[in-house]
Amino acid sequence: MDDLLKLDGRIVVVSGAGGGGIGTMVTRMAAEAGATVIAVSRSKENLDEHVAPLAQQGLSVIPVAADASTDEGIGAVIEQTRATAGDLYGLVNVAGGADPSTWMPSTRVSRSDWRELFTANLETAFFMSRAVAAELKKHGKPGSIVSIASISGMNTAPFHIAYGTAKAAVTAMTRTMALELAADNIRVNAIAPGVTETAASHTYVDEDPERDRRAIAMGRRGRPEEQAGAILFLLSDLSSYITGQTLLVDGGLSLKWSHLDADNTSLFLKDETFRAAIKRWDDTDSGGGDER
Repeated sequence: MDDLLKLDGRIVVVSGAGGGGIGTMVTRMAAEAGATVIAVSRSKENLDEHVAPLAQQGLSVIPVAADASTDEGIGAVIEQTRATAGDLYGLVNVAGGADPSTWMPSTRVSRSDWRELFTANLETAFFMSRAVAAELKKHGKPGSIVSIASISGMNTAPFHIAYGTAKAAVTAMTRTMALELAADNIRVNAIAPGVTETAASHTYVDEDPERDRRAIAMGRRGRPEEQAGAILFLLSDLSSYITGQTLLVDGGLSLKWSHLDADNTSLFLKDETFRAAIKRWDDTDSGGGDER
């Protein structure tokens, strides 16, 4: 059984590896499973802080400072895989997320906000997946691609429509690419995390264990290593007959989906900041957001 989890001799690319959350944790766990991990982040400082220590611990991790939302950045990542000993095998698309300032009614979303969230959460994942899949096909190699969708893309996402829609599109992308690539023995899957304890989540989600107990079936938030464990499963040969699937990793939050208040605002948002900001909008005005 343990052998099926091993990634010895395989190269795995992780985008969004430098944030100290899920991306950093899956970098660690994939390397501990024997992979050589190409750890990608736009921020060299983040790589120095969160990824370089993994290499110093003896894990096979290669930090690459590159912007995976650009062709140049993706090209640099692919060149690094070619220069690295081993066979390219896996890709984990973690890069993405949302600026909390984009929480607002649908009638206020600007074109620039919409484009920014789709670039970060959909386009980057697609074009990274396309590049890795093309490289695998060229060499006739099997592989596994795992993207980060979201519970917000599996359910309604009030006041967060651009993010929720982009993540729903990740699920659709996953299914379509899985079908196209199945004959090449390249599997494509995703996970949809629920509320997870990361540094980024603490910028807009406050601490309330009692609320977590009520809203989440398992009574607590997820941990980065639990999301990374699901990703490692989908990367590994333990899931060799699974493709085109989006695995909910949410502690049962979606079973209850009771985190919205009477105004359809998420109870997880900090009351003094984002909840107030959302509710300050007056949708009786001209609407439509700006056209930035």
